[in-house]
Amino acid sequence: MIQKIHKFGGASVKDAGAVRNLAHIVGQHKDEDILLVVSAMGKTTNMLEKVLADFREHDGNLGMEALQDVIAYHDGIINDLFGEDANPAFGESIATLFIELWEKLQQTDAPYDYQYDQTVSYGELISTSIIHEYLNKCDIPTRWLDARKYVITDIEPTFRAANPDWDETRLRIGKLNDEHIRGLVCLTQGFIGGTPDGKHSVTLGREGSDFTAAIFANCLDAEEVTIWKDVDGLLNADPKRFANTVQLPHIPYSEAIELAFYGATIIHPKTIKPLQNKGITLKVQSFLHPDHEPTLIDGSHRKNDESIPSYIVKDNQTLVSISPRDYSFMDERNLKTIFAVCADLNVHANMIQTSALMLSFCFDSDKTKLKQLMTCLKESFSVKYNEGLQLFTIRHYQDGLEHDFIQGKKVLVKQGSRSTMQYVLS
Repeated sequence: MIQKIHKFGGASVKDAGAVRNLAHIVGQHKDEDILLVVSAMGKTTNMLEKVLADFREHDGNLGMEALQDVIAYHDGIINDLFGEDANPAFGESIATLFIELWEKLQQTDAPYDYQYDQTVSYGELISTSIIHEYLNKCDIPTRWLDARKYVITDIEPTFRAANPDWDETRLRIGKLNDEHIRGLVCLTQGFIGGTPDGKHSVTLGREGSDFTAAIFANCLDAEEVTIWKDVDGLLNADPKRFANTVQLPHIPYSEAIELAFYGATIIHPKTIKPLQNKGITLKVQSFLHPDHEPTLIDGSHRKNDESIPSYIVKDNQTLVSISPRDYSFMDERNLKTIFAVCADLNVHANMIQTSALMLSFCFDSDKTKLKQLMTCLKESFSVKYNEGLQLFTIRHYQDGLEHDFIQGKKVLVKQGSRSTMQYVLS
């Protein structure tokens, strides 16, 4: 039975050296009945988003230039890993994936969210095909699994933010335990899934590979999930922004959910619930220093980490302020209308503040969704917005901790609770 899930994100497979490091780590765990969940290489998802935008907004020539950059990036990694010894059949399989991608990029008349999922999903398909070939070359017998045949969405999927049909997904993934051969490493893609009819790809939302790992762990009744990162466990802040960060050595599921909700990018917000439901331990470990102690997340009721404040920054935020045109109160009926629109448009509020006459909330900037939001609300509400903002959250807040970060910035919104303080900054 598959007992341990290992998730490797884009940074852990960004180049040939990183792939070799992955193989070294996997080689140390290959006898433990493991399944690997792997993301697209490096910034491939960003690159494919640009390719798609160029095909849809400009012309095929500009899109082909951007696509050639993606091809060249992966060819460089393949040449470094395999050189002249590359299996011709493997080369043909990679070429076929890029041909399929090119064909789907032609479907510019399709709705954007649908075409996004059909094209951007190739980042994971290509990366796992390369890693599958390399692990087998390293005498690590590996079975490649197409996640689109295992992570199955609802009958009417929400493209770019698909919700699994848990019954069907559990049925399909559960069969892997019956089929599993001891000593054979299973390898699949994060972030992507498929429709029930098998005809279309879906994605689980940006950075959704963590969620994929949790889905497989839940359905396989695994013991633990390890997320391999470029930092030593779960830190109380992004070391690229804040000096003197410290590791959170051991926290409960509840704290991890809070941190993920407020925007701690090291864990996808949907990851914890499937693990908590089965009591599965989550480890956050450094692929640069795999001998260092990981952060453990489980069902413990530890309180000592509450003495460590955590700092979370979300960039590129849009602040929307909505008020009724007739100066009526922002009552439950108006709130219901607004939140129903947000739900239909898949607009997730990262911060919400209400007053007698106004509702304000932050969400990840998306010009298309902003335009749709304003169109849906403009008849009954006045809608104003600010773009290019930061949302700064301090978990386990103590007086004065915000001073250095907000100094020199304009505070548009400030709100707090007993344990958390938030600032919207321009």
